[in-house]
Amino acid sequence: MPFPTKVQLIQRKASEQWYINFPSALAQAMDFAKGETVEWSVHDKAHLILRRPDAHPSPVPLKKTPPSS
Repeated sequence: MPFPTKVQLIQRKASEQWYINFPSALAQAMDFAKGETVEWSVHDKAHLILRRPDAHPSPVPLKKTPPSS
């Protein structure tokens, strides 16, 4: 299930900051921890990749499940 999220921009005189907040359900599903460091990379203009440099690989690959009828 997708989680629509708005991009926020705070403009100041000398700088700007962009924010994208993770919905709580998504953060919980990812087991994020407060203060955890993550790395973003651009795959293409439609896809960002989030990497957790300190995380151990998942023992079970994540699978997409078909929607239930």
